[in-house]
Amino acid sequence: MPTRRRFLALSAAATAAAAAPQIPGPPAPARPSSLAPRPFDLDEATISDLQAAMTEGQWSAEEITALYLHRIAEIDDPKSPIALNSILELNPDALATARQLDEERKSGKVRGPLHGIPILLKDNIETAGRMQTTAGSLALAGHIAPRDAFLAQRLREAGAILLGKTNLSEWANFRSMKSSSGWSARGGQTKNPYALDRTPCGSSSGSGAAAAANLAAAAIGTETDGSIVCPSTANGLVGIKPTVGLVSRSGIIPISHTQDTAGPMARTVADAAAVLTAIAGFSRAQSSENYPHLPTRPSSLAPLDYTTFLDKAALKNARIGVARKNMGFHPRVDAHFETAIDVLRQAGATIVDPANLPETDINEAEFTVLLYEFKHTLNAYLAQLPPGDWPRTLAELIKFNEKHAKLEMPYFGQEIFHMAEEKGGLDDKAYKEALAKNIRFTREEGIDAIVKKEKLDALIAPTGAPAWRTDPILGDHYTGGYSSASAVSGYPHITVPMGMVFGLPVGLSFFSTAWTEPRLISLAYAFEQATQARQAPTFLPTADLSVSEDVTTTKVAAMASTREKHCGM
Repeated sequence: MPTRRRFLALSAAATAAAAAPQIPGPPAPARPSSLAPRPFDLDEATISDLQAAMTEGQWSAEEITALYLHRIAEIDDPKSPIALNSILELNPDALATARQLDEERKSGKVRGPLHGIPILLKDNIETAGRMQTTAGSLALAGHIAPRDAFLAQRLREAGAILLGKTNLSEWANFRSMKSSSGWSARGGQTKNPYALDRTPCGSSSGSGAAAAANLAAAAIGTETDGSIVCPSTANGLVGIKPTVGLVSRSGIIPISHTQDTAGPMARTVADAAAVLTAIAGFSRAQSSENYPHLPTRPSSLAPLDYTTFLDKAALKNARIGVARKNMGFHPRVDAHFETAIDVLRQAGATIVDPANLPETDINEAEFTVLLYEFKHTLNAYLAQLPPGDWPRTLAELIKFNEKHAKLEMPYFGQEIFHMAEEKGGLDDKAYKEALAKNIRFTREEGIDAIVKKEKLDALIAPTGAPAWRTDPILGDHYTGGYSSASAVSGYPHITVPMGMVFGLPVGLSFFSTAWTEPRLISLAYAFEQATQARQAPTFLPTADLSVSEDVTTTKVAAMASTREKHCGM
């Protein structure tokens, strides 16, 4: 309930509005009718909720898995009214795996927090068994990997149930400058569960939409630049893009060996931390010795339980830098960002404002590096595929798409493929110079420099704008946000729900130097607990323009009211 002071302020405002002369204006937009599905027993259930239910005998892993499968059939199937289209295929062994894990629990063996928990994986992550790994492309249709990716193996060992593979922007959105995020030839267009005509953002689009819509407890995405944090902010999720090297890339269809990483996408910081704990793992093949440009891994870095860093009081005495040059792309996002700063300050943080990264344009250098590395890493990946009629090089993949253009390129082309194919090897001077520029300006003269100068625990920025309309004709309409410095440097980046704009979620980014995941998780969790900003999706056919609250005046009072409403929930 609103406080008395808030009630009096609202009453005074209403009286003043009634006394003011009425100026005719356009009629208020009609609220779109929701396509919300039937009530769901596991709606917004956390991993700890599910574990408690299994421990207490309320649900079994098999029953939880069956509930998620029914939910998927109801709202994700192309024939359903919602047709979210976020999942490419389901694991035919999911229920059998769940039964086996239930038997283990009955015998007294519980592997950990993920025991019996259904998790979805992006379809560029290899899984042994009966599910395909295709990157959304028809060129790899039917490809079943001979072994699990390292992170998939870790999830199985932790007791997670690999529920299915999610749709994605084909080839992780590195095919065309005019792509539509969430579209693949194999799966079609993924929708945003908050407004079905809006982008889920890419390339981990299906993972974002599915986790937001409660189709599993959590999902795994991958990022080269923005592909975990963008779909997370667009779908009201927590997304963790780890330091490159914290999660092994073994068994993940690649773009860049200097920027690629997998990470968790979940509805809460606690859930994301639990999943990160399970998938984090060191691959000797991807060490700094073999890839000297990766962030140097501390010799003392041991496996961590990231859930131990969930601290509601973490913001007290923290020093937070405000990256103001990464805002200004949307006034309502800016307003939420200012409110977030006030929340951090009220929670005890020292705010260093501004704390901007250098204004150095690395876009061209980053793209140059990605073109070279994509050709190199994809050729290596395709060459080692098991026997089958697959393209074995990028050049053969280009020819496949040309031969099947009506299916593979109905909306946009493959100009990035052509640009990459024209590049030479990783010994080219142009590649080496671009890579050196990236490292210099994003690490020692970028994030490292500002963190050291201002003695910061983290920097913050708005993650992105509200989701734009899906547009297969003109492609994506990205307007602004933060991801590139953390992506190019290989440093960690966490986004947390910050607020809603016309019914569309927007997120707050926390980022810092290499291997600072524990501190970032603490700060993100404290902010999440102070605000409880995530709202469940409403499955509207389009954005709700009737939601016209003046967010520029909400500020801290609104956040305090939100904390009051969510207390004890």
